[in-house]
Amino acid sequence: MPYRRSAGTRALFPHRENSQRENPPEHYLIAHSDGGARGNPGPAGYGVVIQDQSGRKVAHLSEYLDHQTNNFAEYQGLIAALEYALEHGPKALKLISDSELLVRQIKGIYKVKNATLKDLHGRAKELIAQLEWFSIGHALREHNREADRLANEAMDKGTGRV
Repeated sequence: MPYRRSAGTRALFPHRENSQRENPPEHYLIAHSDGGARGNPGPAGYGVVIQDQSGRKVAHLSEYLDHQTNNFAEYQGLIAALEYALEHGPKALKLISDSELLVRQIKGIYKVKNATLKDLHGRAKELIAQLEWFSIGHALREHNREADRLANEAMDKGTGRV
């Protein structure tokens, strides 16, 4: 759900406001993010593929997260993408995830009940508030294959399977 914020506005759930939805800015990043845990909980990792607005790949991010849940890994992928956008610019990000839960929690459609996820959700919202533009959307797994591959490679590497 896209939205722009002026420097002084820090709405936590801007989609609930009557603000006008805007198209993406001229320059923005697109992040395909995925997280997973084998056994859930189990060995976990995330993978993120970052592209510029023209589709040119600019970064691959992945990390092994030790013994965690799938949802924890999904949030870590989101946070990694947000941090990348804030550090490298432009401060505009469209995130694509195959986690319907993550997308709906960030949009405010679903409540976050798990204590650990509440902390991660709060961190993600803090980072989103620092962006000039943000959009998040759901994609089926088959449209997120490269991020899925990176997440699995992180889990393999972390468990010594590589």
